[in-house]
Amino acid sequence: MTTQASISPVPAAAAREISRRRTFAIISHPDAGKTTLTEKLLLYGGAIGLAGSVTSKKEKQTTSSDWMAMEKERGISVSSTVLQFEYKDCCVNLLDTPGHHDFSEDTYRVLSAVDAAVMVIDAGKGIEAQTLKLFDVCRRRGVPIFVFINKMDRPSRPPLELIDELETVLKLAPAPVNWPLGDGPRFRGVYDRKKGEVNLFEKTAHGAFKAPLEVAGIEDPRVREALSDDLYETVISEVEMLDGLTEPIDIEKVLAGEQMPIYFGSAMNNFGVQSMLESFLEMAPAPTGRVSNDEMVPPTSNNFSGFVFKIQANMNPRHRDRAIFVRIVSGVFERDMQVVDQRTGKKVRLANAQKLFGQGRETLDTAYAGDVLALVGNYNFLIGDTLTTDPKVVFNEMPRFTPECFAYILNNDTAAVKRYRSGMEQLMKEGVAQAYTVHGSFQAVPMLGAVGPLQFEVLQARLLSEYNVETRLESPQWSVVQWFDEKEPDPLRKPQDPPKVNLPSGAAVARDQDGNWVVLLSSKYMVSILHDRNEHLNFRDHATE
Repeated sequence: MTTQASISPVPAAAAREISRRRTFAIISHPDAGKTTLTEKLLLYGGAIGLAGSVTSKKEKQTTSSDWMAMEKERGISVSSTVLQFEYKDCCVNLLDTPGHHDFSEDTYRVLSAVDAAVMVIDAGKGIEAQTLKLFDVCRRRGVPIFVFINKMDRPSRPPLELIDELETVLKLAPAPVNWPLGDGPRFRGVYDRKKGEVNLFEKTAHGAFKAPLEVAGIEDPRVREALSDDLYETVISEVEMLDGLTEPIDIEKVLAGEQMPIYFGSAMNNFGVQSMLESFLEMAPAPTGRVSNDEMVPPTSNNFSGFVFKIQANMNPRHRDRAIFVRIVSGVFERDMQVVDQRTGKKVRLANAQKLFGQGRETLDTAYAGDVLALVGNYNFLIGDTLTTDPKVVFNEMPRFTPECFAYILNNDTAAVKRYRSGMEQLMKEGVAQAYTVHGSFQAVPMLGAVGPLQFEVLQARLLSEYNVETRLESPQWSVVQWFDEKEPDPLRKPQDPPKVNLPSGAAVARDQDGNWVVLLSSKYMVSILHDRNEHLNFRDHATE
């Protein structure tokens, strides 16, 4: 049972700052419009004046959240990004995440650092595979979900069918905040159910500037003129039906993960974005605490605490620096403060803290629970580290993942050995891949494991662009990993020797980057054979925490 830690609170002024923080991520299947929505939220938040194109055409403005060369070339998000802006009375921390399955590990870690999530759904496709995986992570973490059904200006599935699918698949009660008036070429706007108002849709040039907002009641002649007879009758019928099909929004249920507010709109054309942002900020939770040793550490604790959820090397390649992303869980951060890294037990002075906006940065003197700060420099922190002024606090927030593919990334140029080693060391600290050393192998470099093969392409591209090192990929014969240990430890076994294991054909023993023993197998079929042959061993599909 989790209990609330009894801790002295922060001063009232700091408590007010904490209460106005809203920290959330946007999640979706690739191409549902996640990065476009991110950019448009920044536009309405006043953080940018011109929204970037998600495509990579040279004549268009690039997105603020996609800053890597590979992201700009492919028009996809490869790395998660932190973007902070003010909107009315709220200080918004928006974490943009990759949607592609191959970058799931980065996305899952980011979800450990947020208090809510906006899930973007393509109105023409409904729930897709990666969306469901990310939703499951949010559900396990108790993260409230808000849904933005995007691309209503394109041919879409019937809205009643979409909310029925959301309810059936996600097992959450749907609560549509607005309702679409048509779709595709017939899309004319949305009806705000709470305000009883219709926002009439008007396109903007490339969706770059804020859409003009025209408001009228649903009985207004302008609304009647904008809709064909059959569409008007359909909308009136659906709006009346919704009152019987859905329950009113209950904020307590939303925050408990039992109900999902749903918004319809078009991020590309800025339609419905502003009203969604304002409604979301009203309902989204202020910073929530995290559990340490079965006690909840509240955000208003006077002790500073936070955890490292992301490391990004070479955001400024000229300086070869690293940005350590820390979610502040409790208290107030002040530049030059001393904290303890609980993994090493060492005291560290946090001298070079910065606030990031995509690739941009500025010195940060003060930050509060709910904020994400970037420690820039050669700090020896690793993903999952707890930084705190309270020696009793240790967070265990980082999920561990089982690799689904393996590869060797080998250096092509013997003259670049030093750059290759330096680059691999830096990039591996980001946690995008796991390293395995095959026992008894003469291979000089470790084998890498990742959730998806695109991670290896990213590593190659970054080694080339950031370290000027050309590499090649080689695939090993293994595709499955099993962690193992002895049920009864052998007191005579030396630490550098693996436990005795009867291996199937083609299998090998290796150690992961944390020193745990694993068996590498050529197929899933071999797993049961391995288990049957080694009843004296414990096997797991993942590393221990």
